[in-house]
Amino acid sequence: MHKIKKIVDLSWEFTADTPIYPGDPEPSVTVATTLENEGYNLSTLVMGTQTGSHVDAPYHFSNEGATIDQMELDFFLGDAIVVRVTDKKAEEAITMEDIEPYKEQIIPGKIVLFNTNWYKKRGTEEFFHHPYVNGEVAHYLVEQGVRFIGIDTINADQTGGTEFPVHDLFSEKRLMIGENWAYFDRIDFENPYIIAIPMKVVGCDGSPVRAIAVEWED
Repeated sequence: MHKIKKIVDLSWEFTADTPIYPGDPEPSVTVATTLENEGYNLSTLVMGTQTGSHVDAPYHFSNEGATIDQMELDFFLGDAIVVRVTDKKAEEAITMEDIEPYKEQIIPGKIVLFNTNWYKKRGTEEFFHHPYVNGEVAHYLVEQGVRFIGIDTINADQTGGTEFPVHDLFSEKRLMIGENWAYFDRIDFENPYIIAIPMKVVGCDGSPVRAIAVEWED
């Protein structure tokens, strides 16, 4: 039986200040009832399906694509590789040259995480001018059997652009994207095991997740 040695939380806190893609619903957390007045504490949450740390289902970019409740749960957990691209600058593409050192580890079923450290720019305008995955890299990963990628920026594609090659490809191939995750730089161990289970919302394009990286005992 596996025992857990370490857990790294890869998720943003959910508050009214949680960073969102421009134009998405504004998040809020308000008091609905209180122990003093109604006999129990209850809150009202307002969020979009892509609020905070989340996953995109194929339906996000295709009306014919699978919705989040139709995606098998084994998409959302598995062994991962962290691709370190922390030297990337604003609106700079992650290219095949960046992938080269990791090719032997990119095998079918592996979850690929892109560590840009851009999450640290939260609260600044530069946060939305992040590095992004280029189309060639996306195609390579799909060809290698990767079903799920995650990135610590608000978008796997370029925010504010008119083309979305990563989303289009992953939607077409019925694959998953995780965005607006954080703290990949805290994964200081090899072979992290990722768990990022979405809510079972029916007919929707995605869901917030509580994403974690697990280190198992030897």
